[in-house]
Amino acid sequence: MNPKRVAFFLVAGLFFYLALYTWNLRTGFLTRLSTYSGLDSVGAVLRPGSAVGNAAGGFVDRYLSLVGLKQQNETLLQEIKALRLENMTLRERAEATARVEKLLGFPEPPDWKREGARVIAHRVGPTAILETILVDRGKLSGALEDTPVICTEGVVGRIYRAGLSVATVLLLIDPASRVAVVGSTNRAAGVIYGMGAGEQLVVKYVGLKSTIEPGEILVTSGMDGLYPKGLPVARVTSVRREEATLFMDVQAEPLVDIPRLEEVLLLKRAVRPEDSRALWE
Repeated sequence: MNPKRVAFFLVAGLFFYLALYTWNLRTGFLTRLSTYSGLDSVGAVLRPGSAVGNAAGGFVDRYLSLVGLKQQNETLLQEIKALRLENMTLRERAEATARVEKLLGFPEPPDWKREGARVIAHRVGPTAILETILVDRGKLSGALEDTPVICTEGVVGRIYRAGLSVATVLLLIDPASRVAVVGSTNRAAGVIYGMGAGEQLVVKYVGLKSTIEPGEILVTSGMDGLYPKGLPVARVTSVRREEATLFMDVQAEPLVDIPRLEEVLLLKRAVRPEDSRALWE
């Protein structure tokens, strides 16, 4: 480029700058323009950043709020579970209390006293081949072999073997079980034999001329010397007369729902005053 032309442009530019400077000193226009344009530029730059910051702050607040709600929900769920467990426990205790009160309301037969026991197992130990239950009473609490076991519905069975703190109860339905009974209405006598779980009881030795009807309740007669008289045992389900035999074919069902047993009563002979005097004579 021509040096003269360069020098011309430099001198012209210098004069133009001096002229603008002088004009700005008198008017202040360029100063105000730069101030406003700078603020607008800064605002234009900072405004998106501020919006992003506000959005980020709102997101953090919402996130923290959601985390707090989640923790509250988890706490409430734990409290609900605890309340449900407590409710189930209280309901179970109430039902157990009602059953025990019902047992304690069972009238004691004359010359007998009752003692409550809890069923802790079904068919356990070396006698598992038999239809038995295990109760939490043994010789230490006066539970001996052949002690009658009942519940509010009727006869459950008798103690087959007693340990120190537990005892095995031979159930009414076991084939080795025998109970002397009599009809509660027509007074026909017989002996109930167990036939195993799920099977009907068989009532033997009911005379052909006796009167006994389906639906009649059979109670203990006391003739076997084991159970007190008058305890409900079973309900007659069928009666069949066969002329070729001396006895009727009678079947019955137990009154006690064995699988649902949780508490039972042990019947012990009470020592009468005359009996205690006889021991000292």
